[in-house]
Amino acid sequence: MRLTEQEQAMLNGEFGPGFARAMRVLVGIGKAFGAQRMVPISRGHISLSNQEGDLWFVSQMLEEGAHCRVPPTVNPAYDYEYFKTVSQLDGENERILKSTIDVYRKLGAVLTFDCTPFFENNVPRFGEICSFSASGGAVYVNSVLGARSNREAAQSAMCAAITGVTPEYGLLLKENRAGDVLIRVEADAATEYDYELLGYCTPKKMGQAYHQPVFEGLSPQTTAEQLMNLGTQLNVHGIVPMFHVAGVTPEAPDVETAFQGRKDYPVVTITDEDLAQARREISAGAGKADFCILGCPHLTIGQVGSIAAMLEGQKLAGQLYIFTSTSTRELARRMGYLDVIHAAGGEIVINSCVDQPCWSHLNGMSGVTESPKCAYYTKRWNMAFTVKSIPACIQSVLKGEIVE
Repeated sequence: MRLTEQEQAMLNGEFGPGFARAMRVLVGIGKAFGAQRMVPISRGHISLSNQEGDLWFVSQMLEEGAHCRVPPTVNPAYDYEYFKTVSQLDGENERILKSTIDVYRKLGAVLTFDCTPFFENNVPRFGEICSFSASGGAVYVNSVLGARSNREAAQSAMCAAITGVTPEYGLLLKENRAGDVLIRVEADAATEYDYELLGYCTPKKMGQAYHQPVFEGLSPQTTAEQLMNLGTQLNVHGIVPMFHVAGVTPEAPDVETAFQGRKDYPVVTITDEDLAQARREISAGAGKADFCILGCPHLTIGQVGSIAAMLEGQKLAGQLYIFTSTSTRELARRMGYLDVIHAAGGEIVINSCVDQPCWSHLNGMSGVTESPKCAYYTKRWNMAFTVKSIPACIQSVLKGEIVE
């Protein structure tokens, strides 16, 4: 790789051992992928994990004098002050949580604790070079915003934030951003839930050989929430760092442009029966709805407002947790949505994620969620979900029984 004088100085240890370690990681990645050089980044996002390995890595960086030259936002940890009122955390998990937050703060990360930074706080412009870890974040900024980021690990994204550069390969290069399979949508995909189902079933139909689908047949009025859901669920069973929607996303005004002129692409058709099959796979279930978790990824203020409208004057039969960002919760308070949700017996939870060891009080209960990713993540925490649309989830937790 061709390094600048400053990059070589970092690698040589002239900026300190922490910067040298970060540059060694990036040079190794660059060599592995055939990168010719480093390029500056202007934004970063890190999927911190609250796990021992992640804590060890960032602690090493801090002890060796590193700090973030490009302050990144971070994925959710969890709201310790809130969860200690509803669940008993063991001492080890509490230690890792508090230590992780402390180290990231000292390194200079921006503690947003939000998995949708692309809506606020960290919104890249078209063509901007970034280093985003978290599959949902990377796929959205690439696909919907037209920024450029590889799907980074938490560690490589942190190294990029520390050095301010990343190796130029993969989706940072225009020629690698072309679609590789056409997904012809003949199904009636109209709701946010339909886009969840579409994202869930597409990787199964297109197979693991393809990673950058081009969708044809979706509405030009597709919403940000629908596109967020599509990208998130594409990465439950698939590895999809970028997708195109013809006539919607910025690098796909039409199918030909999305494929950068390539003609020999495979074609996969998604029908109403495919969505129905996905619905049967993830939505099967009857019986009690003891609790409901919504917001994987974090819900927008529009989604929170629609939930408040469903709960107006109602009382929940089960527990309701709505995950969103700090600023969205504040907007919900100003708009009166928070009062309505509280009056019904629900809660808006910030800084948090379902993929955390803070849900022991729900073990053995029956839950509903709008997100296939939520149901997938939480299997390791012994949580069982039926996946429904948001309206069906709300009706289920109001009734205390799973409804269609």
